[in-house]
Amino acid sequence: MVSPATARTTPSGIRRIVAASLIGTTIEWYDFFLYGTAAALVFNKLFFPTGDPLTGTLIAFITYAIGFLARPLGGVVFGHFGDKVGRKKLLVVSLVMMGGATFAMGLLPTYAVMGVGAPVLLTVLRLVQGFALGGEWGGAVLIVSEHGGDRHRGFWASWPQSGAPGGNLLATGVLALLAAVQSDAAFLAWGWRIPFLLSGVLVVVGLWIRLSVSESPVFLAAQTKARAEAARGVREKAPVVQVLRRNRAQVLTAMGTRFGENISYYVLTSFLLVYVTAHLGLPKSTALNAVLIGSAVHFVAIPAWGALSDRIGRRPVTLIGSVGMALWAFGFFALVDSQSFPVITAAVTAGLLLHGAMYGPQAAFISEMFDTEVRYSGASMGSQLASIIAGAPAPVIAVELLKDYHSSVPVSVYLSAAALVTTLTVVLARETRGRDLAGTGPTASAPGRTGRLPAETTPDPA
Repeated sequence: MVSPATARTTPSGIRRIVAASLIGTTIEWYDFFLYGTAAALVFNKLFFPTGDPLTGTLIAFITYAIGFLARPLGGVVFGHFGDKVGRKKLLVVSLVMMGGATFAMGLLPTYAVMGVGAPVLLTVLRLVQGFALGGEWGGAVLIVSEHGGDRHRGFWASWPQSGAPGGNLLATGVLALLAAVQSDAAFLAWGWRIPFLLSGVLVVVGLWIRLSVSESPVFLAAQTKARAEAARGVREKAPVVQVLRRNRAQVLTAMGTRFGENISYYVLTSFLLVYVTAHLGLPKSTALNAVLIGSAVHFVAIPAWGALSDRIGRRPVTLIGSVGMALWAFGFFALVDSQSFPVITAAVTAGLLLHGAMYGPQAAFISEMFDTEVRYSGASMGSQLASIIAGAPAPVIAVELLKDYHSSVPVSVYLSAAALVTTLTVVLARETRGRDLAGTGPTASAPGRTGRLPAETTPDPA
């Protein structure tokens, strides 16, 4: 009899699971990014009106950052129950929470109608979004990683990562379409609500697809083992406790791996909208369409980088992105300052290609750092703690630097330094490519341990 852990998912089965994860993450990132785009273009006027446009945008981005504060809490809560009751159930819960909060944002009265209560309610809903997204990432990448085989895990697990540019593509595309067919007055009056209300329809579609997939066989095997040990009187510690005791190095490695990736993405997308409109004085459609085109290329590039990591390793591919981003940070704004739409689009696209090299292998890389019993908790903690110190303040810091220095150079230095943090982390980390997720192989990531895994966990040549 074949055990759950060793059961092979059929090619059609893994494609269905990948599709379910990709569609679900695209919807959730659509909801999350919609707020960031609206913060740059709408919320600064409707919910945080001030005399200075940059000040209003800064306040709007602070509430944008607040959503990140809830992500680690969501990661811990969802990670705990995901390691206890399963990945699939928690993915359904996260999708409902995220979609419900986004839909409610589309119904909110503005500051002119409700006064201070409007931004307060908006902030509360942003916290719900962050809590839900904190639990989404770990579950989506794990259910694919644990279904897929060892040899092609980087490729399969990178598809849920494509949900980020997919969601951004969808959010930016809807807003760009509305901006093209509506006047600025109509868009500010009611048009901005349409993308938020659309989330309700998308959630129904996402739920229908997610409920059709099966639970991870690796998790089912670990759950069976845990029940057998419980029957023998073995007391199991909470997953988060186990992570804090045994996997602190892995959590720090995951955080460092995400640091430059997280900051670069929000500077290249959310902050770009502010820079182009408020600093250069160009129409918002210029930035929206540049991000739209760049996100389309990004969507395809991420699984390509993930596939390459199956051949040459997670570390080399990630280093291509982090070292490249450290250098591109200075060329990026020089090209954007040209105020030429084709040049701005090329700058954004090149930046997102480098970001994809960091982001594509990341799902498999972080998943392979932890054992099954704590994988959801460990991966979520490392990923979401990085979002607080990296992604959350990134647009705020970038706007503040621009406001204080009236120059993009300090923003370039900030972006480059962030990429170098990821470079150093990955140089010191251990290669994880080919690890058997059903077993308990080496998971430590420590200085000096930069070689490949031992022979018994090295994958067969592709």
